[in-house]
Formats: sequence, C-alpha cells, structure tokens
Amino acid sequence: MSADQAAFEVEQRDSGSQRVLTLSGDWRQASLRRAGEQMMALEREPFSGRTTIDMEAVAGLDTSGAWLIRRLITAAEGDTEIVNAGQTHLDLISSLPERLKEDQTPKRPRDSLFARLFAPVGVIMVDLWKDVLLAMHILGSAVSGAQLKLGRTSGVSPASIVNQIDRMGVGAVPIMLLMSFLIGAIIAQQGAFQLRYFGAEIFVVDLVGILQLREIGVLLTAIMIAGRSGSAITAEVGSMKMREEIDALTVMGLNPVGVLILPRLIALVISLPLLTIIANFAALAGAAVVTWAYSGITFEVFLSRLRHAIDYSTIIAGLLKAPFMALIIGVVAAVEGLKVGGSAESLGKHVTASVVRAIFVVILVDGLFAMFYAAIKF
Repeated sequence: MSADQAAFEVEQRDSGSQRVLTLSGDWRQASLRRAGEQMMALEREPFSGRTTIDMEAVAGLDTSGAWLIRRLITAAEGDTEIVNAGQTHLDLISSLPERLKEDQTPKRPRDSLFARLFAPVGVIMVDLWKDVLLAMHILGSAVSGAQLKLGRTSGVSPASIVNQIDRMGVGAVPIMLLMSFLIGAIIAQQGAFQLRYFGAEIFVVDLVGILQLREIGVLLTAIMIAGRSGSAITAEVGSMKMREEIDALTVMGLNPVGVLILPRLIALVISLPLLTIIANFAALAGAAVVTWAYSGITFEVFLSRLRHAIDYSTIIAGLLKAPFMALIIGVVAAVEGLKVGGSAESLGKHVTASVVRAIFVVILVDGLFAMFYAAIKF
C-alpha cells in the first residue's frame, strides 16, 4: 500500500467497549480507494460502544474524504468523538449532513396496478376535455361575430379572408388537380380490370362517378387540406404564441380569435367545397382517359353513362360534407396552435398532432355522414 493512500487502523480498548480508528495518509479523492474498502468491511461489524477517530496522521482532506469520515461517524451506533484534528478539518466535516439528501427524502410509494393502468387514460380524457372546451371557445367566438375589438362587434376584414382563400384555395389547385386526376385514373383502371371478367366494363363509369362524387372526392380533398393548410395554421398560430404576439393582441384590446383564427376558418369553409368540385372534375377526367385507353370507352359513351349513373343527390351528398370538414380542420389546427409552448420541439409536436387529429376526425365525420345518409336513404 502506498504511503499516500488513505487508510485507518482499528484498535479495541477497555475490554472491547471502546474502539479507536487511527486515520493516516492523504484523505483526498484520488487516494480513498483503500479507505473505502476498509469502510465497507467495518460496516459489516456493528459496534455500539464509544468510537474515537484520531486524525493526527491525516496529510490532507477534501470534501470526498470528509464524506467518508462522516460515513464512519454515522456507522458508529454509540458516542463518537474526533481527536487531534485541525480546526479546518473539523469545520469541513461538521458542515456536511449526516446523510445525503437522497437518503433523507422519503421514497414515494409505488402506485397500485389499478392506478398504473388507468391513470394514463384519465390524463388523456382530461386533455381531451380541455381541447373540447378550447374548440367550443373558438366556435363560440366565430358564431358570435368577428369581434376584432374586445367587447365591440365589428366586421372581418375582407382583405384578410381573400388573402387566406388565395393561400389555402388557389395555391392548392395544382396539387389537387394532379392528385385527383391520378386517383380517378387508378380507380377506373382497377375497376375495369375486375369488371372485365364479367363483361361489364361499362359499369366502371358508375363506380367512378358514385364513389368519387359521394365519398372519395371530398374525403381526399379534406385530407390534403388538413396536411397542407391545417399544418400551416397550427405553425402560424403556434409561432405567434411562442413570440407572445397573441398576448400582445390581447393587451392592445384585440380579440386573437377574431383577428387570427376566424378569417382562416371562413377561408377554409369557402375553399374546401370549391376544391372538392375541382377535384371531382379532375378525377372524372382521369377516369375518362383511362377507360378510353384501357377499355375503349369513348368520351361520348362515358358522359352518357355518367348522366344515367348519377343525379343531383349524388353531387350534393358529397358537397354537404365539405363545410363541416373545413370547419373541423380549422378548429383542430387552431386548438393545437394555441397549445404550443415556448420551444421549437413543442411547435413540431403540435403541428404533427394537428395533422393526425384533423385527418382522424375528418374520416370519422365522413363515416357518420355515410351512416346518416343510409338511415335517411339519401
């Protein structure tokens, strides 16, 4: 053992009623290995008599060594005294608590199995209820009027609505045309391929027309708008929340819902039905091209069969869903935007949640509409 290593010798006196620990060496962090091993062995031998710690041969002491000496004092069950120690060493040892704070903190009892299973469900339900309340607040502000000034009713700026329609509606036309054209073409090709076995390829026109106008057109348009415009609304409102611009509007006496959210809701309600109409035309055009190239059905025959397959109720059934889906997308996006915290991570989290929740609710509402139409035979 090196002379610099911290160590101590144990001596029993007075027929075993007194124990003397003679410390020696350098009691600093780099030299405490030997003393630590001795300490673990000493703790396995309980002693209830008087303990004397002699520090005359201690060459140096730091906080780590003082902790180990404090551990020696704590391990002794009887009276303990320190002798032949300098005042600096005594002050350092006495400044340390008897145990680490972690040891003094009572451990939290483990939750029961019932709590561990159902506590997350309770948290989710509480968060969902808060989201519903916030959504009702946004809808209430929209129904009661713009209220650009708090406590005063005033109209919404037409320029703001037109700007949002341009961004959410006109800007989305190219991708809607391309996506709907391809979807209509794919449905027509797959339908014609399957109906060919029955010699009924002409009925692919009925399939595409009814499916696109009643279900696929408005649903896929709403999903695209949720991913494109819904995420943009959440990012814009969330970034304003991060920079405290929404709080600044409130301080100036302006209603944040009327200034920021209501124009976007109105623009969505106007844009989504119009985009659905454009998507329907593009999908039917794609189906007409594919049926002509794949099945030899001319455009005249396609249009003639389409007139017999659909009526006004088919078109209205799809377009009636569009304003409701637009309102849902806007409200969900606004709710997630207002929940953004002060970090970029929070912004990304809520933008993702906005898209996922909006798409989920849109599909759910489409299913509810389908059951409602079936119940009233529409």
